[in-house]
Amino acid sequence: MAAPHAVVGVEEGSSQTPLILPDSSTGDVTRPLFGTRFLTDPRQVFQHNAWDNVEWSEEQEASAKKKVLENNQPLSPEKQEEYDSRANEFWNVFYTIHENRFFKDRHWLFTEFPELAPQCRLNHESRLEVSESDHSQQESLDHEREVPTLSHTDGDIPGSSATYRILEVGCGVGNTVFPILKTNNDPGLFVYCCDFSSTAVELVKANPEYESGRCFAFVHDLSDVEANFPVPDGTLDVIVLIFVLSALHPNKMQASISRLARLLKPGGVMLLRDYGRYDLAQLRFKKGRCLSENFYVRGDGTRVYFFTQDELHEMFSEAGLEKMQNLVDRRLQVNRGKQLTMYRVWIQCKYRKALAQPLETQDQDKGEDPPGLTFS
Repeated sequence: MAAPHAVVGVEEGSSQTPLILPDSSTGDVTRPLFGTRFLTDPRQVFQHNAWDNVEWSEEQEASAKKKVLENNQPLSPEKQEEYDSRANEFWNVFYTIHENRFFKDRHWLFTEFPELAPQCRLNHESRLEVSESDHSQQESLDHEREVPTLSHTDGDIPGSSATYRILEVGCGVGNTVFPILKTNNDPGLFVYCCDFSSTAVELVKANPEYESGRCFAFVHDLSDVEANFPVPDGTLDVIVLIFVLSALHPNKMQASISRLARLLKPGGVMLLRDYGRYDLAQLRFKKGRCLSENFYVRGDGTRVYFFTQDELHEMFSEAGLEKMQNLVDRRLQVNRGKQLTMYRVWIQCKYRKALAQPLETQDQDKGEDPPGLTFS
């Protein structure tokens, strides 16, 4: 095995420096946005459990490609249809078996995604420290905009009085939602969370930390673009997708992202972290598990896709969103007891809905007087 070597964890081809997250109470700078444990001496590989931003050698990448090609014979259309039609059943069984014991709370959220942290709202009442190369991005985020008040003819919408609204899609048992609720004490915050599995949603609601005054959990099939959300379009500040888009059939991904993009306010952001091409999980699949190119079924019947940066960029761009971040996170995890090295590949994205054109400019373009504002 070729010795790994480290690279700086920023977007490929960029001179950008990592964003720094200030402590919300003291203003002191904590650790950088990306990990800083770099493997500079391969002989020290077993000194820690993980190394950040490890670049692969050409030989290692070629070996991974060969492994994927060996196991890419797709299952029959009949078997593929079975896994698609029974997807809900498989996820319900998964959560019935594992309940809340399978995943750990994602406390890394607030360094990777400071948009979720206390006082780090998109209008930035508390300003993030950024590098000069990020200045234009920061200016856009600092743009002040009016927060719409929700109304609904059928009664109050959950979180209708909130000033900052987050939706997590594919919430599972709450490993993202509950760290947000515990950490972010913004009184204007409201978190919506949904999952394909009704079992998972019931586990979220049964959690003692679930607060109906700050959170609303509901069952939703992301691949069903006709299904309604509990909020109108154009009312969310942040949408979170963590290891969820990869569970959809590739043919349904674009429509799902486009539907979610409509929920964002102008200037709102969509945050994604998911499996990257040639991740260890992909290389471990044996023959007979491939559904289509880079799309597999696990032993429990759940499915997973492995992305490239370009694929995700194309989907977000097609949905009308602007790139803020699209990077590969290559991490070397180590089992020191067994002297094993495990190479993980994840992709992290942030895409933003364009800021609305000022009404005065729109009216001048149309030659019309400004109409009254209504939110519905």
